[in-house]
Amino acid sequence: MPNEISKIYNDIAQLLEFARSKAYHSVNSIMDETYWKIGQRIVEEEQGGTSRAQYGTKLIENLSRYLTDTFGKGFSEANLKNMRQFYLYCPEFDRQCLANLSWSNIARIIRIDNPEERNYYLNEASSQNWSYRQLERNIKSGYYHRLLSTQKALADEIEKCLPVVIDPKEFIKDPYVLEFLDLPENIEGKENELESALISNLQKFLLELGKGFSFVARQFRISTETDHFYADLVFYNYLLKCFVVIDLKTTKLTHADIGQMDMYVRMFDELKRGEGDNPTIGIILCTDKSETMVKYSVLKESKQIFASKYKTILPSEEELADMIQRENMKLLSQNQSQN
Repeated sequence: MPNEISKIYNDIAQLLEFARSKAYHSVNSIMDETYWKIGQRIVEEEQGGTSRAQYGTKLIENLSRYLTDTFGKGFSEANLKNMRQFYLYCPEFDRQCLANLSWSNIARIIRIDNPEERNYYLNEASSQNWSYRQLERNIKSGYYHRLLSTQKALADEIEKCLPVVIDPKEFIKDPYVLEFLDLPENIEGKENELESALISNLQKFLLELGKGFSFVARQFRISTETDHFYADLVFYNYLLKCFVVIDLKTTKLTHADIGQMDMYVRMFDELKRGEGDNPTIGIILCTDKSETMVKYSVLKESKQIFASKYKTILPSEEELADMIQRENMKLLSQNQSQN
């Protein structure tokens, strides 16, 4: 009897959880559409006035007072302007595109000026079910800008299930921003601490890595007849269909780091790669790397080994823009030299 009663309790609890979740999403969807319609009504009224700007300001100001007096909080002038902007950016309300998005998420995204960046966050926040905290963190860390344009195009093709030729480098960011680890900027000699922090924040790290990554193991042992080797972190990417080995460094990239990763990748390809898997990818996460090291090592020609910098503190918008610009210039220079 106790087991049967426990099962009944669990079944009923699951029903309630499902109902609450469904009700929450339904309410979200209804409110999003309502705010969109409010924005539509404001725009239509503004466009009907003879002195649009002055009349529109008074409309929002007076409407805010009326709605606040009638319904309470949530109808400030700023929020009504967000609703107006919501309609202007999305002339048609797309339930599928806006699914899983709370009004807080939408209001944050529509403050982005760049239409491509704005659409990217709308689609990603909806499809990946990002919370407001995740969304805010990704916007502040320049998540969109750290993706190559080819990555976005590739993701679109994958979403449409169209045949594409997948290039592993299109999945690699540079730099990676790991401010969620709560580690100081200088962690030289503390690889174990960095690894433990990443494991403790695995969900956030997976989000930073991007689409398709699933965790396999830490300190993954690769054995030959005579030796044992341990890779710091191992993932599998189901879009690339391959293992991804990550080696953590708390110093500037060295030739020895590249040689070690080259060995790991070769061993994984020979000993762990399954039938139907693509070649293994190796990513060395380092605090810095020199042009010379990249230019005169296997990194220049390799399609399997990559070195990316990481930051343990959130850079300012100016610092981030400068970092991205420098990396783009390096990529452009490398592509020109190869051509």
